[in-house]
Amino acid sequence: MDDVLLAYSTGRADALAGERNADHAAHPATGADYRMGFLDGRIEIFRMLAGVREILDGSD
Repeated sequence: MDDVLLAYSTGRADALAGERNADHAAHPATGADYRMGFLDGRIEIFRMLAGVREILDGSD
């Protein structure tokens, strides 16, 4: 279980840093967890940028 959580956390951290590790993503045991963490991190960035756009559009 620790490996799964570590893979997810690593994927999320990589997404927030803007770097994807193909080796981690292709790992047979934890690759899916890494990819899920990466996707969650990218979604978080998307929502943050959408919030910034909303703030900027509302300041007129």
